[in-house]
Amino acid sequence: MPDTLIAASDKAVPVLALFEEDVEATLAADRDRTLARVHGFKGQAGRLVLVAGDDGALAQVWYGLGKAAAPDAMALRGLSARLPDGDYRLQPYRPLADPDLAALAWALGTYVFDRYRKKEDRQRPRLVAPEGADLEAVKRIAAACALAREMVDTPASDLGPLQVETIAARIAGEHAARLTVTSGAVLAEDYPAVHAVGRAADPARAPRIIEIAWNEDRADLPLVALVGKGVVFDSGGLDIKPAAGMRNMKKDMGGAAHALALGRLVMQAGLPVRLVILVPAVENAISGDAFRPGDVLKSRKGLTIEVGNTDAEGRLILADALARAGELEPDLTIDFATLTGAARVALGPELPPFYTDDEALAAAVAAASRAVADPVWRMPLWRGYRDAVDSEIADLRNDSAEWAQAGSVTAALFLSRFAPATGAWAHFDIFAWNPRNRPGWPAGAEAQAIRAVFQVLKERYA
Repeated sequence: MPDTLIAASDKAVPVLALFEEDVEATLAADRDRTLARVHGFKGQAGRLVLVAGDDGALAQVWYGLGKAAAPDAMALRGLSARLPDGDYRLQPYRPLADPDLAALAWALGTYVFDRYRKKEDRQRPRLVAPEGADLEAVKRIAAACALAREMVDTPASDLGPLQVETIAARIAGEHAARLTVTSGAVLAEDYPAVHAVGRAADPARAPRIIEIAWNEDRADLPLVALVGKGVVFDSGGLDIKPAAGMRNMKKDMGGAAHALALGRLVMQAGLPVRLVILVPAVENAISGDAFRPGDVLKSRKGLTIEVGNTDAEGRLILADALARAGELEPDLTIDFATLTGAARVALGPELPPFYTDDEALAAAVAAASRAVADPVWRMPLWRGYRDAVDSEIADLRNDSAEWAQAGSVTAALFLSRFAPATGAWAHFDIFAWNPRNRPGWPAGAEAQAIRAVFQVLKERYA
């Protein structure tokens, strides 16, 4: 990730970040008022004016922040993609409410996925970190989000289970953590649901479960478990997806990307916890050995699962991973998964739902979401729908009964049967994708809930 946040520059162009209420007082000179009128600049959110000096060079930037009564902490995210090369520094009319968030918004907006493009011979715009910002902490968070987005944006041809393992190994090596990878016959025995979902893939893309353990010798510290769905590509299996539904299924390992990125952030920050990251990495492929509708699978927890639909595979691999987390008796378990289309129907692409029965954790997540401008929304683990995942021939079914309808809720209820009995648990049904292209939010991968959960972890284990 290019370094788009810097500590200082003697060539930085000032950026006047103005609320609508401040424009008249700030742009007092006749020349400025005329220029504002010509460009229709009234401080509207996202409105940009490039102001040239007497020599014709860029001398100043005006950027609208909208209404002061309803400030957008991520307003600066849309700025960098619209600026020419060079260094910039914020010159707000009012003191920044949160210098860290302002710097982070800029950094998040500079993300570009150009792995498969001819590299441009240009330097991206850089921002001098606002006064009071913790530059290194902001860079770590931005890098975590970039890692998750890069993994999600990378096609399945270049990001299979082995590549996910390689990334996990690099993260573990950087932080003296222990890496364990279970595959082959041992996987079939110890993680039967993970094996069943991934067994149809080419041997070079064989299923595995990846476990990173950090600070494991510190028995005095609470244990945090991060679990991420790692379906590197989801064809739907024998219940094959239509072409439109399969187009972006490279992103179905978004949960794994988020768990690894957040886990690295926890280790970099040196939070006083023991940490375990669990990633079941599989490809839901089609072959003569593919698992079938009607099959009954074993699970690590001992519960049997009737397969009603092979395209509901994410909850199967998460079941085994959550069962493993439960064996470690964590104080807190968080899982991330691009799990259901129903979550998008309920809340759309920009507002991922989360589920938990722990009221204190729910309140902490909601508060953190607001504090760091990382939107999430709590949805109910409605017990009235619990029997929608009951099976007549097994302990559970992986596709909920049609009468329940609430697909994201019933998927969370399925997972709750495997969640650790100790501590608190929350499930995030993320989308990990921007379906529309706009400055600062390019179409493609998006990091969701990483920053909110990291804020919760910092506050919970301070």
